[in-house]
Amino acid sequence: MSLDVTGPSDGPFRWSIVVPEGRDNLDIDLAAALAVTDGGRVQLWIREVDDTADALAVEMGFRQYRDLWQLRCVLPNAPSQLATRGFTIDDLDEFVGVNNRAFHWHPEQSGLNRRAVETMMNESWFEADGFRLYHDDATLVGFCWTKIHRDVETHLGEIFVIAIDTTHHGRGLGKPMTLAGLEWLAEQGLEHGMLYVESDNAPANATYAAIGFSRHHTDRAYELDRS
Repeated sequence: MSLDVTGPSDGPFRWSIVVPEGRDNLDIDLAAALAVTDGGRVQLWIREVDDTADALAVEMGFRQYRDLWQLRCVLPNAPSQLATRGFTIDDLDEFVGVNNRAFHWHPEQSGLNRRAVETMMNESWFEADGFRLYHDDATLVGFCWTKIHRDVETHLGEIFVIAIDTTHHGRGLGKPMTLAGLEWLAEQGLEHGMLYVESDNAPANATYAAIGFSRHHTDRAYELDRS
């Protein structure tokens, strides 16, 4: 079985199944993955979903509930015009506050804490200078946290997390904040940028389209209640 199965869990889903890209024999593997679960709610993610995989999931009783789009753009892009600086450990608590206000609705990014950030800071991909911060006087207003994927043949720069504090929404900062991250990635010699965005986040998608992003593929989430 080539699928990633995790569980049992006490979270909203007792089991999670992830279907990778470049899959074969999905019908056999998905049936085998379900066979190791013991009931409860099951979440299924299909990376780079296509019509065949989608039809199979629906046939097996799964219900679509979330699409995550991967968008890509060519680098370099337009200059940001925002004066940003790299992250330091002294910014951690303020960053957590801005993040949790901006993402209070988000299923993965909400409820961030110091320990989770410190864990990510110890990852091999973490680069403090690529974690761009924008301040108004001494107050953190927004951030663009980037990540370089060096595990692929052509290195790819990701806008990993980006947000503007809710207290500064409506000031048109989303676009230049995104450009600040792309600008830093281009300075590292990268030729393509990417990010993930919820398919139904219309304001964000409008901003990204204006910058020059286009959809590369869709990752789709499904749920199945086997109680």
